[in-house]
Amino acid sequence: MPSWLEIMLGLVVILAVFYDLFESVILPRPAVRKIALVRRLLRAFWWMWRWIGNRMESQSRRESWLAVFAPLGVLSMFGVWALALILGYGLLIDGVRTEVHPVPQTFGTSLYFSATTLVPLSYGDFVPEGVPARLITIAESASGVVLAALVITLLFSLYESFQRREELVVQLDAFAGAPPNGMQILETAAQRGMHEQLIRTFEEWRAWAAAVLESHLAYPMLFWFRSSHDNEAWLNSFGAVMDAAVLVLSTVDDDSDGAARLMFTVGNHLVEDLSWFFRYEKVADPIVEKYEYDQARERLRAAGFHCRDMKAAWEKFAHLRSNYASQLNQLARNLSIVPAEWIGDRSYLPHRNRPGRRLR
Repeated sequence: MPSWLEIMLGLVVILAVFYDLFESVILPRPAVRKIALVRRLLRAFWWMWRWIGNRMESQSRRESWLAVFAPLGVLSMFGVWALALILGYGLLIDGVRTEVHPVPQTFGTSLYFSATTLVPLSYGDFVPEGVPARLITIAESASGVVLAALVITLLFSLYESFQRREELVVQLDAFAGAPPNGMQILETAAQRGMHEQLIRTFEEWRAWAAAVLESHLAYPMLFWFRSSHDNEAWLNSFGAVMDAAVLVLSTVDDDSDGAARLMFTVGNHLVEDLSWFFRYEKVADPIVEKYEYDQARERLRAAGFHCRDMKAAWEKFAHLRSNYASQLNQLARNLSIVPAEWIGDRSYLPHRNRPGRRLR
């Protein structure tokens, strides 16, 4: 007689795997109530991986270690789904074992038959004879083909999104320095007469923010793919462009304010959705000291910009930067990104011991 308990458990496992696959891979948008079973496992795995990496003294070894996580995580994700399918179909096969020839004597033998069917590497040592056993075998074989197709499709999609993200990050080096900062963007534009390039940069990064908003929330593993060049991190580059946009909107008179406002609007949308996904709390603080802002203002004046009234400019700068600063810093800490100016865990910055400095 069939073992209905094993059959029910097997169906539950298989349905849970396909539901997780649908929401994590097939559905091209973030669902509000995702179960995301594998993603929860990967987050726990990331905490352990990051804990080990942060204890490495060599920065190059640390970055190499952390960079391995995302590709390994993608493969592990599909490995977990495959093992879960083997378990689920193994329970189904064990539930109808009398319809298989020869009859599997143990649950381990049923798992073996399930694994060779999913891959498929069946050697013909077990043959389904009854209709239920044949249907289960066909369904598992089809599941293996679907899983392999999803692996290939997702890998191409992830690396295409990663490459598109990194193209502008690399290009920004010449404009913003490495590591990048917002003041350097404006200084370079003013000193070299590149105001049109500044406007173009805001427009390109507005499109970049929209692309990241769509791709990274649909496939969150992209957050853990690290930039492949030294002194570069996509989050630092994004933060630098946001800082440049806010400085234009609050501090300097420049004809790029329209492009800067559009960049800030789309970028702020990206930050809000990141906060929703990672459950970060917004802190109404620009995470920049007044004296640091004053230094940046003097640098911009020296570069040739006409600056607005200091008090009003500082208040507007602090208000605008409070919309995204704390969330970017929390994400930088979560991803263990090497901090840049005004971005990241600021206790690591070289000037952390200056008088009057507040650490966060």
